[in-house]
Amino acid sequence: MTPAPFTNEELERYARHIVLPQVGGAGQQRLKAARVAVVGAGGIGCAVIPALAGAGVGQLTIIDGDAVDLSNLQRQPLYRSDQIGQGKAVLAAQFVNALNPFVEVVAIETRVDPANAAELLFGHDLILDGTDNFATRLIVSYTAVALGIPLLSAAAAQFQGQVGLFRGHLAGAPCYRCFVGDAFDADDCDTCAEQGVLGALVGTIGQFAALMAVSTIVGIGNDAAGKLFLFDGATLEWRTMRLPADPECRACR
Repeated sequence: MTPAPFTNEELERYARHIVLPQVGGAGQQRLKAARVAVVGAGGIGCAVIPALAGAGVGQLTIIDGDAVDLSNLQRQPLYRSDQIGQGKAVLAAQFVNALNPFVEVVAIETRVDPANAAELLFGHDLILDGTDNFATRLIVSYTAVALGIPLLSAAAAQFQGQVGLFRGHLAGAPCYRCFVGDAFDADDCDTCAEQGVLGALVGTIGQFAALMAVSTIVGIGNDAAGKLFLFDGATLEWRTMRLPADPECRACR
């Protein structure tokens, strides 16, 4: 469906985008028409959600079954001390509504699992996964491949962050499981609760993921699919590696 023409308020709101030759009115319309599912409203999501809402993504679906915990506040600035115990998805959606009334936001207070993943993710143009456990990541990846939806995966632990765009539904392109293999099928893999994570690192990775999402939707620069961007928060260095498709991958081949 083609989105409605911009109102005068939208034109002023997105003026700094529209004057960019790489975005322009056509690129902003693509953002307005886009439907993005954000899986996880934790540290990564707290950076991604405001950036995408501010950019004018037309519909955001926020999926998270967790409630705010005191230990979250070190890296999840969407939430406040007086909101401890409240659901993250609903609070994040309230933030979006207050930030940008032109964005349609849906809050889904549940965890993604094999039984609901296809229903939750169907119909989106991009899935952005910022969850902190491999079981959920692999479910999301498998579903993205099955539905033919690009997956943008972002993660952070200790001082290390990574972001990758996967189009495993396309011939010759890797999926997320091509990258991690079968090593992370166990339910007891470490999360940031056990390993620790630098709060500012999470924001850096989330903002980078949001930038990649906007670039992917608008079509800025070369397609980043099949590349993994790695950031070392201790040395402040980025590096990029290209990921091959696994011909034996049981998720996308």
